[in-house]
Amino acid sequence: MNKSAKQYELDELDRKTLMLLQEDGRLSNVDLSRQLNLSPPTTHGRVRRLEEQGYITGYTAILDHTKIGYDMICFINVRLQAYQQEQTGDFRNDIIAMSEVVECYQVTGEYDYLLKVAVKDQRALEQFVVDRLTPLPWVNRVHTSLVLTEVKATTAYTL
Repeated sequence: MNKSAKQYELDELDRKTLMLLQEDGRLSNVDLSRQLNLSPPTTHGRVRRLEEQGYITGYTAILDHTKIGYDMICFINVRLQAYQQEQTGDFRNDIIAMSEVVECYQVTGEYDYLLKVAVKDQRALEQFVVDRLTPLPWVNRVHTSLVLTEVKATTAYTL
């Protein structure tokens, strides 16, 4: 987010713009402007402002993990040895470097972090947990849950 950009209160057209782009990030500016009943230059300006202010952080293709060979999705809870700033920074840097980790959240409760991990099979999960995650010196405990069925997965927020 551009720190110098003035924060702007979202209006109804901004919300509609964000909803439409969440549904289809590939909408052309012309198609978006038609759905908003605005001119293309006005629509482009709105989208640029939303990007500059950090409401829109990027555009991406969402892949079907099973079609690209990642048949196992897991959630791994991680408790650190000690909760000190240096250790958490080192842990975060290590997690960021691990391609198997697709999401990582610092959480409250019994564990310190929740990881969403995508791997190709049971052997890959074992290698990840045994050879890469648990050997980290700041990891105290892990608890792994395997996803049996994906009930809902969305990237869209209600505005």
